[in-house]
Amino acid sequence: MDTLIDGYRRFRETAWPDHKAVFERLAARGQKPETFVVACSDSRVDPQMIFNAGPGELFVVRNVANLVPPYQPDTNYHGTSAALEFAVRVLGVKRIVVMGHAQCGGVGALLEGAPPGAQDFVAQWIKIADEARRQTEQADLPPAERQRFCEHCCVRLSIDNLKSFPWVAERVEEGDLSLHGAYFGVASGRLEIMDKDGVFRDA
Repeated sequence: MDTLIDGYRRFRETAWPDHKAVFERLAARGQKPETFVVACSDSRVDPQMIFNAGPGELFVVRNVANLVPPYQPDTNYHGTSAALEFAVRVLGVKRIVVMGHAQCGGVGALLEGAPPGAQDFVAQWIKIADEARRQTEQADLPPAERQRFCEHCCVRLSIDNLKSFPWVAERVEEGDLSLHGAYFGVASGRLEIMDKDGVFRDA
């Protein structure tokens, strides 16, 4: 905890003075981000850093393997779907970005099985992406290429699942909400954007 407190103190000393007016305005007027980002919980993949975004610019939800589940309103707990609903129906974001990344542990668990210590929730969660795993198996790729291929598949699958939410599909059809796939290379620092044909190309 001491490390976190030290970081906070540095923030107060160096960053806060430059951002004080921004935070005060956000506190007084509320947030109006235009972009909702679904990213992985991986500590190496920070959407705000990658997109060089300031306070109030991004509404972000992070989970294992940056997955969006299909639309399924019921009495279970749906953290990602709740964040999506708030972003689209309350904040009125203009775009949704699903950002996958290289060396994703969640995708590794999807392909190889969840590790023994991650059976209570992770094993069930990654079943959302079973179709991405099947696509990867059918592609019959060399081992070195399977992970990256599946990481791309998971982004595409999440984009497809976004379209299963009726209030997302409606706004996309109306033209005031756009859906985007992205992929970050942890070692390279390079971002790829998914084109309309589903292929990822350098931004």
